[in-house]
Amino acid sequence: MSKKNRKRRSMIAVILLIAFLITGCEDKSVKTDHIIRIGVVTYTQDDPFINAMTDQLKENLKKMDTDHMKIITTVKNGDDNQQDQNEIVEEMIDAGCDVLCVNLVDRTAPSRIIRMAKQEDIPVLFFNREPVREDLMQWEKLYYIGCNAEQSGIMQGEIVADYIKNHPEVDKNQDGKIQYILLEGEAGHQDAISRTDYSVKTLLEQGINLEKLSYQFADWNRGQAENRMSRLIEQYGDEIELVISNNDEMALGAVEAWQKAGYDCRNWPVIFGIDGLDDALEAIKTGKMKGTVYNDKEDQAMELAKLSVEIVCGKDTNRKHLKEGRYYVSEYCRVDSSNVDNFLK
Repeated sequence: MSKKNRKRRSMIAVILLIAFLITGCEDKSVKTDHIIRIGVVTYTQDDPFINAMTDQLKENLKKMDTDHMKIITTVKNGDDNQQDQNEIVEEMIDAGCDVLCVNLVDRTAPSRIIRMAKQEDIPVLFFNREPVREDLMQWEKLYYIGCNAEQSGIMQGEIVADYIKNHPEVDKNQDGKIQYILLEGEAGHQDAISRTDYSVKTLLEQGINLEKLSYQFADWNRGQAENRMSRLIEQYGDEIELVISNNDEMALGAVEAWQKAGYDCRNWPVIFGIDGLDDALEAIKTGKMKGTVYNDKEDQAMELAKLSVEIVCGKDTNRKHLKEGRYYVSEYCRVDSSNVDNFLK
């Protein structure tokens, strides 16, 4: 689905929801002051994908304001520290928020947030970083909105395999093997593990003969990826034929490293990412990257907005469509030079 169609779908959803809320929030389950306070807490302020998704969420919620209902959205970040994030959540609860949207620092450590929210009967919508199932099942007012990391790894592997099959020149030394580097997000992070494993597994299943040169953790960060890649260029140079990255930010860091190393773009390895950031889409358009997997932040931000407001209004219309009543899984999309214009703004 193109970005234009996604925006059109989101606008229709907002209009329908506003109509629903004008009547639906008149019931006694809504606070008499008709103010809904939504607290949004991300894991960091330095993740462009999360920032873009949060901006879209705020925009959606702003559009849902009506004459009968005002939505106040507060956004803070945990500065990559779970303890700090816990304290921010506690502050938001003390300030009287009605629902929490939380992008965990550590997906394995939501217990304190769940305990505090449950004690005050405040629903929690976790997003992007999925808590383990046992934690999410602790209470009926816990939800998750995100994507299936396994699917993104498979799609990335398919895009890479298709490109290599159609461009035999990727094998620069013609040895029948593709020498590759893999940039990983974060040690122990489930999305990084799934994207890595399934991308490589899919390539092998597609008949691509691979030779690993190096795996490097770069913590989802463009600057760290550039530094790692610069050292790898010094070590391997033209031997590198393929760069697979767990996200676009690190893929763009690889792009910058090759640019600064002074290599002609025609002699670069082929570079692939995941997320569909605007900078990555532009890089695909100009040939500096060959593909990405679009992580539909617009769809997820809309689901977060709708679900947050409906929960406070005491309506379960949207929740009926959630998997097991609490999971919303958005679909990824393949992006390469053939369809990148559909995703560019």
